[in-house]
Amino acid sequence: MHTPSPVLTWFLALAAACAYAIPALRIGEAAARTALGIAWALHAAFLAWGQLGATPHFGFATALSITAWLMLTVYGVEQQMYPQLRTRALLGLLGAASVVLAALFPGKPLQVNASAWLPLHLALGIASYGLFTAAVVHATLMNHAEKRIRLAADQDSGIPLLTLERLTFRFVAAGFWLLTATLLAGWLFGETLYGRDWRWDHKTIFSLLAWLTFATLLIGRARFGWRGRHAVHVLYAGALLLLLSYAGSRFVMEVLLERFA
Repeated sequence: MHTPSPVLTWFLALAAACAYAIPALRIGEAAARTALGIAWALHAAFLAWGQLGATPHFGFATALSITAWLMLTVYGVEQQMYPQLRTRALLGLLGAASVVLAALFPGKPLQVNASAWLPLHLALGIASYGLFTAAVVHATLMNHAEKRIRLAADQDSGIPLLTLERLTFRFVAAGFWLLTATLLAGWLFGETLYGRDWRWDHKTIFSLLAWLTFATLLIGRARFGWRGRHAVHVLYAGALLLLLSYAGSRFVMEVLLERFA
């Protein structure tokens, strides 16, 4: 196991950030896709270099960086099915910001005596972050498409509205079940995972509020046909609560309070 070198860490971070910034320029589709692929690979190398060392670190910025990488992974898969999907500039800027942020704030060392199941628990939580981020991006595209329809603008600019709506709620449903599994694991096996029982802290409260918000959204969609801006606003509220649950609380402790929990 290696001890991460700050020089190589920053080299990978800056190289990935530069590659992510290229698609935001006015270049061809093929060149932009290639740049995103290179950025995605450099981002993965950056994350692996930081997490597979002798003392892996984890914090709010690492969580956001992994979330952004997962979002880019989803985008790469979707591009194969929906070539007209046009979010490369937004996702490129998101990826660039997240990788630099993770280099600036690497987080705290993971507990030496933590359970071997802790990485799986963290992976479930981050995966739910990634799926809800994908849902938010698609919801934003859906809002944009609805606005273009109301303005009678050109409709050949992306994925059809109904397809966007269907994808958005599929991501919400998948993220909801992963979030449910994460919360249940923390509740039932908290002592095994973290060496302590379940406790009511800011992270727990915001996570449960996010879970209730997403559950309300899915029930409203299934029973009352919620759609459009009303459903999107509920999704945004749930995503904000989820962001505050881990990344937000860790940001306060790691940066604003200048200490670790």
